[in-house]
Amino acid sequence: MSAAPVAAAPPSRRPSAPVPRAAGAPTATDPALVRRAVKAAALGNAMEWFDFGVYSYIAVTLGKVFFPSGNPTAQLLSTFGAFAAAFLVRPLGGMVFGPLGDRVGRQKVLAVTMIMMAAGTFAIGLIPSYATIGVWAPVLLLAARLVQGFSTGGEYAGASTFIAEYAPDKRRGFLGSWLEFGTLAGYIGGAGLVTLMTALLSDGDLMSWGWRIPFLIAGPMGIVGLYLRMRLEETPAFAAEVAKAETARPKVPLREMVTGQWRALLLCVGLVLVFNVTDYMLLSYMPSYLTSELEYDETHGLLVVLGVMALMMVVQPFAGALTDRVGRRPVIAAGCAGFLLLSVPALLLIREGSLLAVALGMGALGMLLVCFTASMPSALPALFPTRVRYGSLSIGFNVSVSLFGGTTPLVVTALIGATGDMMMPAYYMMAAAVVGGVAVWFMTESAGRPLPGSAPAVEGR
Repeated sequence: MSAAPVAAAPPSRRPSAPVPRAAGAPTATDPALVRRAVKAAALGNAMEWFDFGVYSYIAVTLGKVFFPSGNPTAQLLSTFGAFAAAFLVRPLGGMVFGPLGDRVGRQKVLAVTMIMMAAGTFAIGLIPSYATIGVWAPVLLLAARLVQGFSTGGEYAGASTFIAEYAPDKRRGFLGSWLEFGTLAGYIGGAGLVTLMTALLSDGDLMSWGWRIPFLIAGPMGIVGLYLRMRLEETPAFAAEVAKAETARPKVPLREMVTGQWRALLLCVGLVLVFNVTDYMLLSYMPSYLTSELEYDETHGLLVVLGVMALMMVVQPFAGALTDRVGRRPVIAAGCAGFLLLSVPALLLIREGSLLAVALGMGALGMLLVCFTASMPSALPALFPTRVRYGSLSIGFNVSVSLFGGTTPLVVTALIGATGDMMMPAYYMMAAAVVGGVAVWFMTESAGRPLPGSAPAVEGR
């Protein structure tokens, strides 16, 4: 496939020139090694969102298991409080694992984050209930969630960097899109497993032992993921950076990763904002919106969301390949424009209430979200040069997710409560689309081009 640079804004309106790209002999990629890299990176993302799906949809049961009885609302709030705590430590994880990945290597750090994610999730399945050990049950749950959040801080940036640095320039969008394919597969697997267990097990069995099964599955998944990641070599781009140094790579100060990349970081925060606000709105908040605000049947609402994610999975690789042909910027811009123009009509369809209307409204939002899920894994790493790519991307990504993405359900719920306006989800997505549109206006097209600071990468045979 050919990928020609896409004209974006008139040169006079660009505030600064793009990051210089390294010239040199092209690097031939090994197709088999690239496939292994994609599988290993995507599995980590799948595990992260498997846990997300499980935790979200079994939250009521977890509240009863880990917190004092007597107030179901307090139990649920406490459970989601432990869930939200993981978002608070994500930037800290990014500040630790990101710079470390630029110093010792992407592969080593991704192996560590895989171990920590699997251990944190597996540990939840082993924690005794509140009835057994009292206050230590919620304390241990919080500790496990903090381990998960800390490791996740280095996961997405590392995985997207890993795929981007392995992929040939002309197929980076297609190969990167499989990272979010893993996200959708993990979420569907987690939510689907909880739905199946809820249907098959009695309330008593689910409370006593059934809830542990999804978390214990993380153990074998982590072993498989670690095996895949340990078999990989370091990325060619990082290996070339190491070769430039006569001794060990010098440590890049954290301040340089921020102040030295301030423009790229601002673009990263803006792109991640529109990506994650719309993502969390559709996949996390809308099931609750259907149930609590529209009094929609909980099971039907969940099945609609799972159906939308399955549709997104089918479209995802094709959309990723499209970004290689027409560019990342046009696809991301189309998503921003779509959310700006169609959020209100889509939410009005959803509010109509019939199964067909809800499916159409959710499906439209899902197809717009694919514009971001298919583009961001290849667009975001291309914002930064190789020597600081993992660190700067980790910082920008996790700060934006923690401030804007993870807070979306809470903020939208509060806005509805304060204003009484049930259209707030649409307005919030429209505001995010404006921010994303500004970011895409100023970003440089990266499709078909070498990563900043790296030699051209071509597909080997």
